[in-house]
Amino acid sequence: MVRSLWSAASGMLAQQTNVDTIANNLANVNTTGYKSQQNQFKSLLYQNLQTKTTSANGETKPVGAQVGLGVRSAAITSIFEQGELTATENDTDFAIVGDGLFAVRGEDGQTYYTRNGSFVWAINNNGGVTLTNSDGLPVLSSTGAPISLGSNYMASRIEIDSDGAICYPDANNNLKPIGPRIGVYQFRNPSGLEREGDSLYSVTAASGAAINESTATGIQKSLIRQGYLEASNVQVADEMVNLIVAQRAYELNSKAITTTDTMMGQANQLKQ
Repeated sequence: MVRSLWSAASGMLAQQTNVDTIANNLANVNTTGYKSQQNQFKSLLYQNLQTKTTSANGETKPVGAQVGLGVRSAAITSIFEQGELTATENDTDFAIVGDGLFAVRGEDGQTYYTRNGSFVWAINNNGGVTLTNSDGLPVLSSTGAPISLGSNYMASRIEIDSDGAICYPDANNNLKPIGPRIGVYQFRNPSGLEREGDSLYSVTAASGAAINESTATGIQKSLIRQGYLEASNVQVADEMVNLIVAQRAYELNSKAITTTDTMMGQANQLKQ
């Protein structure tokens, strides 16, 4: 019966982690470009109470007897499904349609990736403008360099086409590409990316190296929509159902603990 105490306790701990994950999803229901997470479980080790061969004459029994020791969280997986596009009418808001991610350069000099395309044009040291995210981190181009333009460009007249090329009106007011292109990158296993907070992801061995869409072949290229933002892909109804299921599982494990305690109390009173 002591095994049941620890098994039920492991179930309560696992369900607490599950509730934490669901709560984080619900908290980020309005976070731009947020990707929901899902908790996955796996059983712990098993103890053999009876092996398959236990008879005196060596006859093989069809099944043995094993008892499990509980459960634990195996992984928390990110679900990279496309979120709905929300029109903002802001020229520096961008949404990706496809599997790509934007790239920004962090304060530590490392490259991070995000689906949050809420960008701004910031004045740089040369009097021109640099495309940055809301925290001031420079957005990287398809060549891995910050996207900076000279002082002769007006930020309000800059437009971006669906391939990420930065365009500016010429003397005849016709939009022409001026060189830089917003970088879009894919990963073989995006669920392997490590979340860094602030809607940023970093590369890990599990995610694989970043694939530059502008130079890679054999992949489906993403499209960039100017004036739109990608909403969170959290489904509130699904998360509420998952929350109820997790709560009931937590209650059942706590009930197993109180039942075991009652049984142990009755066993202790047998000698009285």
